Amino acid sequence: MRILVVEDAFALAEILAEGLRDQGMAVDVAHDGVAAAVKLDVHAYEVVVLDRDLPGIHGDTLCQMLTERDDRPMVLMLTAADSPGDRVRGLRLGADDYLGKPFHFPELVLRIRALARRRPSARARRLQVAGIELDPVRRTATRDDRRLDLSVKEFALLEALLRASPAFLSAEDLLEQVWDENADPFTNTVAVTIGRLRRKLGSPAIISTTPGVGYRVAEPTG
Repeated sequence: MRILVVEDAFALAEILAEGLRDQGMAVDVAHDGVAAAVKLDVHAYEVVVLDRDLPGIHGDTLCQMLTERDDRPMVLMLTAADSPGDRVRGLRLGADDYLGKPFHFPELVLRIRALARRRPSARARRLQVAGIELDPVRRTATRDDRRLDLSVKEFALLEALLRASPAFLSAEDLLEQVWDENADPFTNTVAVTIGRLRRKLGSPAIISTTPGVGYRVAEPTG
């Protein structure tokens, strides 16, 4: 899941980003509305965590701009403006959820995950391919009923591959979906994480690699 945090308070933005990354999300950060608009034109996000009182382009304007996109992300307004009237106005602008500051971080995580599930393009809650069952909500994964002990990046990588199956995802696709804009496009982090994931999945191997094409999860052939 790729998230954009739009927050002009630098310290809070970094706290949010690091906390959400610890939950296995790929997180980009923008500190003003103009930077956010640029990132939204470059990357596909599932959820935008949006402050309202932003420099450059106001959060209200940015929210209205998002409602006009064909494949728009879900919007969670996270703001100090938390009166009932503020919440009503934010939702009327097109926000999908509204959370006032100060907030409880576990609640923020649950709301983000709930919004991602509500997104029109969201797929089935449980993913089942080649003996693997993955539940993104409960953050559990099994293979042939054997529980898999995965790191947050391994879990996110497996989820991306299962969602795409039987299609291939390139290393660039996986960097886009599982990591964030800080990831080095020339790094071997995808190959390294794939290697660790293969070892944890065990035999027979179900992650196949085609040079120049990418990776996919497929039913074992033998």
